Amino acid sequence: MKPLDPRLLRYARSARGYLALTVALGLVTAACAIGQALLIGHGLGRVIAEGASLADVAHLVWLLALVVATRTGVVALQERFAHRAATRAVAELRHQVVAAASRPGRHASATRGPQVVTLATRGLDDLEPYFVRYLPQLVLAATVTPGALLVVLGLDWISAALLAGTLPLVPLFMWLVGVMTQGRSQRGLAAMERLGAQVLDLLAGLPTLRAFAREQGPARRVRELGDAHRRATMGTLRIAFLSGMVLELLTTLCVALVAVGIGLRLVYGDVGLVTGLAVLVLAPEVFLPLRQVGLHFHASTDGVAAAEQAFAVLDQPAPASGTRPAPDLRHATIRLEGVSVTTAHGNAPHRLDLELAPGRVVALTGPSGTGKSTAVEVLLGLLAPDEGRVLVDGTDLAEIDLTTLWPQVAWLPQRPVLEPGTLAEAAGASDVAPEQRDAVAKRTGLAEVVATLPEGWATRLGRGGEGLSVGQRQRVALTRALLHPAPLVVLDEPTAHLDTAAEETVLDAVRALGEAGSTVLLVTHRPAVLALADEVVTVDDLVPTRSTP
Repeated sequence: MKPLDPRLLRYARSARGYLALTVALGLVTAACAIGQALLIGHGLGRVIAEGASLADVAHLVWLLALVVATRTGVVALQERFAHRAATRAVAELRHQVVAAASRPGRHASATRGPQVVTLATRGLDDLEPYFVRYLPQLVLAATVTPGALLVVLGLDWISAALLAGTLPLVPLFMWLVGVMTQGRSQRGLAAMERLGAQVLDLLAGLPTLRAFAREQGPARRVRELGDAHRRATMGTLRIAFLSGMVLELLTTLCVALVAVGIGLRLVYGDVGLVTGLAVLVLAPEVFLPLRQVGLHFHASTDGVAAAEQAFAVLDQPAPASGTRPAPDLRHATIRLEGVSVTTAHGNAPHRLDLELAPGRVVALTGPSGTGKSTAVEVLLGLLAPDEGRVLVDGTDLAEIDLTTLWPQVAWLPQRPVLEPGTLAEAAGASDVAPEQRDAVAKRTGLAEVVATLPEGWATRLGRGGEGLSVGQRQRVALTRALLHPAPLVVLDEPTAHLDTAAEETVLDAVRALGEAGSTVLLVTHRPAVLALADEVVTVDDLVPTRSTP
């Protein structure tokens, strides 16, 4: 990443005002540093050389106090707005990354779900040191350093020559340290992404693992990834401390070289005391911003690496949106022709052919990891296939305006998403007659759940249906699908978290959907659900096969 990547200002608009404020405060800091050095030189010079009393230099002392107070206020103001700007900029980047990664129709090979989750949650938080520490010092290096050097040139050209000759050593050593540590932050972020992906997969499959008493199996792998991330983080901190020590030693030697030269020339009377003191005070100010840039750059490399990952997601071209209205799915046939989606473990699915005719119940089955849920995402236009196409009544799905397709679809994923509100609102029953609501709830088994709740249909649910079990949430979502039947109903493992009695109730509800004329696609492993389908499509690792029950 460049010292100030223009993409950061393009994607994080709040950083623009903060950058302008930082430049203004940097100019004030440069003026304060120069004024402080000149006031100290003149004050001490008069006291030492002329024997001036405190009253004689009182005005200089007051001016110096004012300059120091101003510089302190500038630092406090910088810190205050830096944290605010960092929070806003990170929030803007996080929002845009999530929006870009979840764009409908994005290309399959460009999706990195767990990596994006890690980037949006933990990775971008590391960008705060870049805003709070590195960027202000970068501005100070562009204002204080040249300003102080020009003032020294006006006071003593020999000292200015020494400073100009030794100043390039600081960025040279910064570059050397950077070359030695190249890729460390990227490896640390990659380790954190792997850890996040492993934990997310573990959480998603934890109910299944617990059912087979295998929940302790992935613990060793998660522990290894955690240790790898810890070692990468400690390595970054170690490099930051060592590079800070190297730069501190280098700048100390450079300032000492200037001080020795001034001391020798003071002895021989080649330079005045006031000038010598002013140059001695200004010399550290020349090196300080560059030294801090090197120190805080290594402290912010994790954030810089995360920003690069964010830009990689944001710079991906947005998929073209279709313009043709979707056909009426009550009379349209949907076909998947040779659909393949490339993943890290191969194609899943691989050249899948699938036909969904109106009024038919089709089941999609096969081993885990073969791409059944991915095929559903392709069918709904949420994911663009790497090979093949989806036809809706002969029209390519890529040409269809998805906003006209989705209102005709009811999708019940394995873990339904319920918005906060009452149970009636979550089930879509707030605008239907109580008799119809109760009849459908009895068919899906939700009536038994309502009977156990103190407030019945008025029971308030938290985010994601908090307050209900996973199986109860599925019944709520299935009730919503029956109360508002759609031409196309997609059910992903609708009985995964239910017992045998509850499963039979759900199967009756699915059968009712088919009888009502809806096209139903079932993604399942269970034999009882497969027996309900008019056609079963089995997806294996290589070629999908068909059978008819």
